[in-house]
Amino acid sequence: MALFKKRTVGKPGEWYYCLEHKKVEEGPECPARNRFGPYTSREEAQHALDTARERNLEWENDPKWHDRSDRPDEAPE
Repeated sequence: MALFKKRTVGKPGEWYYCLEHKKVEEGPECPARNRFGPYTSREEAQHALDTARERNLEWENDPKWHDRSDRPDEAPE
């Protein structure tokens, strides 16, 4: 008998975006490595890739993430 059982049915109201199947799922149907979430609504999950893209742009332009200059002729602060 297994000590831990794989949860195959998600909780109602938890929404995920599956990166492999490119679809919104209620409850985790796919492995965690293939999904974004949980989200509180289907609409939020539908915009998961847009949200990730926006956050990536914010982080790329955040001065706290750039400790050293990307240009070799500039000395770090």
